[in-house]
Amino acid sequence: MAKYLFRANYTLDGLRGLRREGGSARRAVIENSVGGLGGTLECMYWAFGDTDVFVVADLPSNTSAAAFVGTVTAAGGATVTTTVLLTAEEIDAAVGTSVDYRAPGA
Repeated sequence: MAKYLFRANYTLDGLRGLRREGGSARRAVIENSVGGLGGTLECMYWAFGDTDVFVVADLPSNTSAAAFVGTVTAAGGATVTTTVLLTAEEIDAAVGTSVDYRAPGA
């Protein structure tokens, strides 16, 4: 499974919903949604600053991650950005892979 970092920012309606339901209820919703896609929720944190919520989840594929983000965003309570996370072993494999490339002007 691939690991993803989702960064979410609440809309005004989303923030009102959070205030009504609370953080534990929102975490349960996210855990259920990710689980329904065949994944697992690793952690979920609220934060001060440019991002309201950080979610780390394992999902079976980019397709399932896109389905999750599309559904959350379309619901209107938050906007979400996604970062695919790589393990040290995946980086080792990437740097060990030969790529036929020439820099511009080289």
